[in-house]
Amino acid sequence: MRPHRWLPPLPRPHTLRARLTAGLVVLLAVSCAAVGVAAVVELNGFLTGRLDQQLREAGVRFPASLEHGGTLPSDHDGDEDGDTRRQAVGTFGARLVGDTVTNAAVVPSGSGTGAVTVSLGARDRSELAGLPADGEGHTTELSSLGDYRMMASEGRDGDVLITGLPMESVEAVVHRLELVAALVLGAALAVAGVAGALWVRWSLRPLSSVAATAVRVSELPLSSGEVALPPRAPESDPRSEVGRVAGAFNAMLGHVEDALTKRHASEERLRSFAADASHELRTPVASIRGHAELALLHPGPVPQKVVRALGRIEAEAARMGEMVDDLLLLARLDAGRPLERCPVDLTRLVLDAVTDAQAAGPGHRWTLELPEEPVTVPGDAHRLHQVLANLLANARLHTPVGSTVTISLRTRARTAVLKVHDDGPGVAEDIRPKVFERFTRADRRRTEGAGTGAGLGLSIVAAVAEAHDGSVALESGPGSTTFTVRLPTGEE
Repeated sequence: MRPHRWLPPLPRPHTLRARLTAGLVVLLAVSCAAVGVAAVVELNGFLTGRLDQQLREAGVRFPASLEHGGTLPSDHDGDEDGDTRRQAVGTFGARLVGDTVTNAAVVPSGSGTGAVTVSLGARDRSELAGLPADGEGHTTELSSLGDYRMMASEGRDGDVLITGLPMESVEAVVHRLELVAALVLGAALAVAGVAGALWVRWSLRPLSSVAATAVRVSELPLSSGEVALPPRAPESDPRSEVGRVAGAFNAMLGHVEDALTKRHASEERLRSFAADASHELRTPVASIRGHAELALLHPGPVPQKVVRALGRIEAEAARMGEMVDDLLLLARLDAGRPLERCPVDLTRLVLDAVTDAQAAGPGHRWTLELPEEPVTVPGDAHRLHQVLANLLANARLHTPVGSTVTISLRTRARTAVLKVHDDGPGVAEDIRPKVFERFTRADRRRTEGAGTGAGLGLSIVAAVAEAHDGSVALESGPGSTTFTVRLPTGEE
């Protein structure tokens, strides 16, 4: 026996337009089917009633004539014993004595003088014997004749006389009506489906415009910078649901546009302030550092505490100067100022940066994995060197002495991939999502005694990588931290 296979489910319509059209067609189909079924049932009942009326008019004359052994007189005219010429073709007659069918015959076509005896099976005899002698019509199926409408009445001799007419004409008319109804229903559904789809599409045009506008808005880069929102969706009748949706959506876009405009203006003011402040701070910081160096060069005796204080002033002034330079660089990158675009040998930059890192962190193990051929990218050599220096300094400052830092470089699909991996304690989970944001300090639990900066190093890495149409990503866990920088090589 073959296993039963379920049929695959029919696909469901996803769009509102398709659902409304499908619902309209389904409702129309149900309504038309209900009307068709009612018409078929009513017609079948009417024709069956007409058949019962013919049975009452025919009476029991034909079955009563079967008392003579199943043969009829050959020349009767108006005799109630039965004249086949007064019976419709196919009329069935049977006589029952008790529960036994003694005679059964049918009027054949083209014969006006005799009836044809019918051979009945056991099931047919049982069906005839079960007919109630109430003078009402009942439908019975005979194995040799088909469906018949039978009427049983009690005879004069205590027998039961059964008269029947074929249901063929009734069934033919009903089946024809069913066929016509099915054809009309199919044509009506096809026309209604096309017309309904056009009507629903026309009715939902404002909603489609709202959806198209929403898609265009979702594709805009709203995270930063000046954003120009697309034109508003056309509004329709505000009394309709679609009109209210369009109006509310346009009002929402207006609020969003106002908020984005105010945010952009605030960002511009902040960038301008950061750039101006950084630029203005460079001069006093340089002056403080110069005066500290000049005081340290004084030839006369200077107390040791004063010398130490002047040394700290010089060191902090130098650190402040670096911070001011970083802020000024970020402000310039935020303003979208283009960087220098020249071929840069990234392999050479990696070698130079690792050499500097080895000198600054001799207690770490530095490992290089470089390709045989040099890797060249278009960009600003000074800024790319700053990216490498910041990543290596980050690995050195936030891992304990003796940690291994691996720097690898390779190309993949016209992209240079630089990775800086260390086996330190890893970046804390709560710091990872904002590690490239400005003034974000690394988790001090990562290493004891690590120096803490202003939190601008990794933000400069991200900004410079983005300015080179590249990206930077972090993968970190206990015992493994990897920064991955991807830069386009510019190859066709």
